[in-house]
Amino acid sequence: MKYINAEAVFPKRLLDELQQYVQGDWIYIPAMKGTRKAWGERSGSRETLRLRNKEIRLQYKRGRSIEQLSSQFGLAYDTVKKIIYSKS
Repeated sequence: MKYINAEAVFPKRLLDELQQYVQGDWIYIPAMKGTRKAWGERSGSRETLRLRNKEIRLQYKRGRSIEQLSSQFGLAYDTVKKIIYSKS
């Protein structure tokens, strides 16, 4: 989330109205329903984790042990186990 000066965004009339309620403070204006992105979509984290988990499943199918995958990917044993046995 980034800071945007209200004077640069809102028309004067609307800014005057907003200042009746808030002056000199930060205000959060949420996105409209249906336009919000899910966690990790904007930064690419979701896709990165999806590809990592796909690679973990592939290597497991090729014979790597959960212990080896845990060490390779820096994840707890139980985390690797959840990735392997979860629906992909």
